[in-house]
Amino acid sequence: MKLLPWQQADWHQLAHGFERLPGALLLAGPQGIGKDRFARFLAQSLLCEQPVADHAACGECEACRWFAAGNHPDYRYLAPESREDDKGARRLAQIKIEAIRDMIDFAQLTAHRGGRRVIVLEPAEALNLAAANALLKILEEPPEDVHFILVAHHPRRLLPTLLSRCRTLVLTPPDAEQALDWLTANGVADAGQELAHAGGAPFALTEPERIPLRERLIDTLAHPDAGQILSVAAELDRARLALAEPLDWLRKWLHDLMSVTLAGPVRYHPERQAELSRLAGRTDAVRLVRFDRELLERVPFGQHTLNVRLQLEALLFDYQSLFAAARVA
Repeated sequence: MKLLPWQQADWHQLAHGFERLPGALLLAGPQGIGKDRFARFLAQSLLCEQPVADHAACGECEACRWFAAGNHPDYRYLAPESREDDKGARRLAQIKIEAIRDMIDFAQLTAHRGGRRVIVLEPAEALNLAAANALLKILEEPPEDVHFILVAHHPRRLLPTLLSRCRTLVLTPPDAEQALDWLTANGVADAGQELAHAGGAPFALTEPERIPLRERLIDTLAHPDAGQILSVAAELDRARLALAEPLDWLRKWLHDLMSVTLAGPVRYHPERQAELSRLAGRTDAVRLVRFDRELLERVPFGQHTLNVRLQLEALLFDYQSLFAAARVA
């Protein structure tokens, strides 16, 4: 495993104090910049038995081979449970207390290789309250030679007491040229347009099979009078998306619409400049800000077991009303 080109400076900073790493490290930064990859690189380097320059993993020792195969006995990776149950129904994507209890049991064992044990947890925002409190207890008195690496897109959503037990490293996002070069080298089609849709975050690109769904929603937003609200909400619901994904697409569109309304640049949808300009002439900043607040209120519940279809219908009808002619008193 290699670091991404834009992660070299952050790694050099971390490696400078590698022997003094804390028991709990929080990697923060925007979603989609490769924080999980940095976390795994750090985990492998901590477990490597023959590290090279800057304390990086050698990639060749037995520990590195185990890590690459996904079966290193002194490494654990925690992520949210699946969003669907056995019947295909949506579930709340979270890290529950049972997983933390299993992790604590693992942390208290003696290392198989007589060295460090490493636990990566991401995203930390997925911890429910009980799990967060259980994790806090072990972070207050961490076992010797155990390293917890937490990854967070929105650190402010974590318990303040949990944050206080971690040292935070804010990872540097790639610049536009770095991100575009990396995507092009990895064979991403329409790399420039997809990178714009992702806000410059190369790992936040819409999955290829979901691009038609995103474009279907954007078409509806670009032509709010076309009467497609019910059908597009049903289509997104059939795709079993959590509310968070179409909500993110909607918020990015609204960001661009607000910017154009205020004579600003288009960030996410440069190919839709004409449509955004046309819509901007039919509404105003006050209405857009009010609707943005409505969207923000739903963000914390994006992964909950809400009725996605009804939620989308309500949001899209409210969006449509932004362009209704102002009533005359």
